[in-house]
Amino acid sequence: MRLKITHRTEYHYDAPVQYLLQRLRLLPLSGHTQTVASWTIGIDGAREEVRFSDHFGNDTRLVSAEGGHNTITVEAAGEVTTRDTTGVSGPHRGFAPLWLFGQETPLTTAGEGVKELVATIGAGTDIERLHRLMGMIGERVAYKLGATSVATSAEEALVQKSGVCQDHSHVFAAAARAMGFPARYVSGYLMMDAAVEQAASHAWAEAHVPGLGWVAFDPANGISPDERYVRVATGRDYRDASPVSGILLGQAQEKLAVTVTVEQ
Repeated sequence: MRLKITHRTEYHYDAPVQYLLQRLRLLPLSGHTQTVASWTIGIDGAREEVRFSDHFGNDTRLVSAEGGHNTITVEAAGEVTTRDTTGVSGPHRGFAPLWLFGQETPLTTAGEGVKELVATIGAGTDIERLHRLMGMIGERVAYKLGATSVATSAEEALVQKSGVCQDHSHVFAAAARAMGFPARYVSGYLMMDAAVEQAASHAWAEAHVPGLGWVAFDPANGISPDERYVRVATGRDYRDASPVSGILLGQAQEKLAVTVTVEQ
């Protein structure tokens, strides 16, 4: 499937920015599940300082701005040809060792809720148990916009029984690691059937299964990602793979507007 994507992020400030530094992970890479036909990243109101591949293999760019700017715009756009691999994204690669993805993070610590979830999964093959886990997360954590923030942990999302795709992915990663599987967070895009324009990018999780490699699961939609998904960045949790993150110095108040379009 050929997908056309535009991801526009606008920052508006009520005063000139004293200093801003942002990290962008907005460039998808060709691989087992996709081939990038074209991609551009445009920046207005800031300048690119450096670009590099981080230890998870993500294309990463640092941009900065200082003095005189009240609006900063970042737009990533391009076309990607995707393939349905029934969720299998291939063997582990990159500088980060596989064992690193078996470790907890502050956002994916297995508390009582995660442990109870794992205890109820039951027997079966690795794939059967992971699919069962995916389904149980969708049942226990209702999709609700605004119910959580980027600082919400997997355990907190389970306790309040609501969240968004980021929270579903954190719960899956925490539970899969507790089951003995290395797991990672994936940020990217999803072509939705009901709407071309979206308010944010998407997220899902992967578990490393012996004999298969990395296998993807999207608890928010109850499926393994197919040709409607475009992967951009991976990491242990949201903080490692967030599309845009950074720091702002000064007294300026920030307003953020994000528009994502994904269409065939």
